[in-house]
This record gives sequence, structure tokens and C-alpha cells, in this order.
Amino acid sequence: MPVEPPDTPPRQVVKRTARAILLDGDQMLLIKRTKPGEPPYWITPGGGVEPEDATVVDALHRELDEELGAKVGDVVPAFVDTVEHVREDGAIGVKVQHFFVCRLDSMDLSRRHGPEVDEPCGTYEFVRVPFTREGVASVGVVPPSLRAYLDANIEGVTALLATDLG
Repeated sequence: MPVEPPDTPPRQVVKRTARAILLDGDQMLLIKRTKPGEPPYWITPGGGVEPEDATVVDALHRELDEELGAKVGDVVPAFVDTVEHVREDGAIGVKVQHFFVCRLDSMDLSRRHGPEVDEPCGTYEFVRVPFTREGVASVGVVPPSLRAYLDANIEGVTALLATDLG
């Protein structure tokens, strides 16, 4: 007879983010982050869900506008990652990161605004990589769970934007 684990209380969600697996043709758009004294890493555009955001998707649109001056279409949920997190106020729990595959409609980097532009901590460099296993592997995409998901699902992620998906 299998032994059932004891019930554990749910972990408190202390932060939620909305991030874009942002595709433009056969390329993925990323942000190369370089912080003083740390090696660079590559992240998908996006950020925290704020109280004024009605939905996680609204947060995604706001973040893409702030970080890239970008407008997107075909926003499709693709992946969720949950990691341990300590909020700035000391609250301990988990961060839930919602990743959406999106198609880039337009981008105007001169329209960038928000904390990343106004008060940067290090540099934010916009980069494009081929949306292939090799392209994703060529940069240090974080979090590692996203890197692994993309490595296993390049074709599936692309299929999420198929015109016949319905």
C-alpha cells in the first residue's frame, strides 16, 4: 500500500510576473542584462504584475511597452514557473512566472520608459537570437527551467502561434 505524503500547506505567492517568449519571424527577442560585478544573462521581456494591472496579460502588455516600446499580438500562455522568492519587504514565499508566446507587431525602442530606463541597475541590451535550439543555447537564458522548456519545445512553442490553432 503506497504511503501518502502528509498534507503541506500551500506556499504563499509573494510575486507574479508576466514574461514574453517574443517571436519576430524566426527570431526570439531577449534582453541581455549586465549588472555591476555579475556575469551577463539573457531574460525574456516582461516583469512584475502590479496592483493597477487588471490581468496578467495586461501586465505583459504594459511591461513590453515600457521595456521595448513594443506591441504584440497572439498572446498565448505557454509555460509557468514557480520558484522560491523573498520579496523586498522580507515576505518569503514563491514567485509565479507566467510565460506567454507572442508575435511582435511593432517596436520603437525610442518609446522605452519605466524604471529600467529611468533608473537602470546595469545595462539592458536588446538582442535577437535564432528561435532554434542552437540559438537559445548560444546565450544564457534564465531561468534554467525556461531554457530547458524551450530546448524541449521549440516546435511546440512555434505551433502555439499557428493560424489554424483556433
